[in-house]
Formats: sequence, structure tokens, C-alpha cells
Amino acid sequence: MSETTRTSKRARGWRRSLTEIAAAVLVVMLAKGALAEPFYVPSGSMEPTLLIGDALLASKYPYGYSAASLPVNVALPSTGRMFGTLPDRGDVVVFRWPGDTAQVWVKRVVGLPGDHVQMRDGRLWINGQPVGLRADGTGQAEDDSGHGRPAVRYVETLPGGRAHPLFKLRQYGFLDNTPDVTVPPGHLFVMGDNRDDSADSRVPVADGGVGLLPVENLVGRVDAIVGSWDFAVRKQPVWTWLSGLRIARSFTAVH
Repeated sequence: MSETTRTSKRARGWRRSLTEIAAAVLVVMLAKGALAEPFYVPSGSMEPTLLIGDALLASKYPYGYSAASLPVNVALPSTGRMFGTLPDRGDVVVFRWPGDTAQVWVKRVVGLPGDHVQMRDGRLWINGQPVGLRADGTGQAEDDSGHGRPAVRYVETLPGGRAHPLFKLRQYGFLDNTPDVTVPPGHLFVMGDNRDDSADSRVPVADGGVGLLPVENLVGRVDAIVGSWDFAVRKQPVWTWLSGLRIARSFTAVH
């Protein structure tokens, strides 16, 4: 076999390998863009439902697709959503923060377009009615340094019957009383389950909150926790880091 033939075969082999690698990368990117994508929880704003260090799997197909669905942050003209449907009240959603779409946040949907949403003395009101709320003991809210704070735990039941836990860190929180807001078309009212430690739709974007969330910013619905690691163990010796794995939270559903 001539040297030219061997060189040609090697070149074809390299091209085939590169093509296979490119195809594999394309398949992964398409799956992340169209089906589901993993995200990590960096803050305690959704405690006790989600903990700092939880790895989430967000399904993208339930709400349709927009530029926010792409696995990379791309600035595209506003085009709405293809195959778009609204979330249900109570869905935990991942979205691109309106203040900086490079940031991905997670909150719970409590208000849909046309809803009147208000906080009165720490209780959520929707369309002029208080939502169901019952005491459920106490818990510990953890911050990103691993320090715990005592929290009163409640179970809130939204219109439609979906119930979820929440934390209250103080009796009189800064956001316990808010104006009555009508959610405009194409927007959502989202809140964190850790009600006294969440910059959500109660806080304008200019002040570091979410404001009224454009539906177009939705990335997907959080369906499951696929793994969890307590970030606080980073301050301990490396050989103890495995102790931070929360095995019991792996592959659990999010409600």
C-alpha cells in the first residue's frame, strides 16, 4: 500500500471520527434544548421544597419553546412561544431572570394571567380569597454557608387543590403585605416557598426581584431532583466531602 493511500485512509478516519463527535454533541444539545436540562439550586429561596445543592431536571416540552429554551443564552427578538401552554398554579418552574437572561432562577407559579394576587399579613390571597394555610410544625432553613435558622413550616393549598410546604422565618416579614396586583396577559406571578427569603414577583426587577414574569422567559417545569449535595461541606476537609451527598433526595419528584 502506498504512502498516499495510507494518508488518505487516515484522513478519512479522522473525518469520520470528527463527524461522529459532532453528531453526538448535536444530539446532546438538541435533547437539552427540546426535552430536559439539568440545573442546580444555588439559594434557599425555595426551601423546604428545594435545598441548596439540589440538582434538578427541568422538562421543556410542557410549556412549549422560546429562545429561553435554548441550552445557551442567546439574545433573539421576541417571538413568543411555539406550542405554548400556560403552567398550572403550583408548578415549580425554571426561567431566565428578566433582569439578566444569563441567570436561571427557580420559583413556584401562584398567579396566572388575569388573577388578582396579594399578600395580607403573611397570607397569600388570590382573586379576593385567602388560600388554604395550615401549620405543619417547624424546620431549619439553611443558607449557602451551611448555617441553619429556625423556621415555622406551613402547608399552603392553592386554588385547584395543589398543596405544598413553605417556610416563614419571621412573624412579620418585609413582604407580608403587598398591593393587589392583576397579572397581565403573557405574564405569571411566581413566589419562593421560603417566603421571607425570596426575591420573587413581590419585588420589582429594578430592586433585584422577578417582578411579573413574562411567559416567554420560561425554560421548563421542574419534575424531579436527580441528586443533591450539601454545599456547606466545602468548608470541611476534602476527604469528608462525600458526607455531603443527600442520597435520599436523589430521583425524587418535585410537587
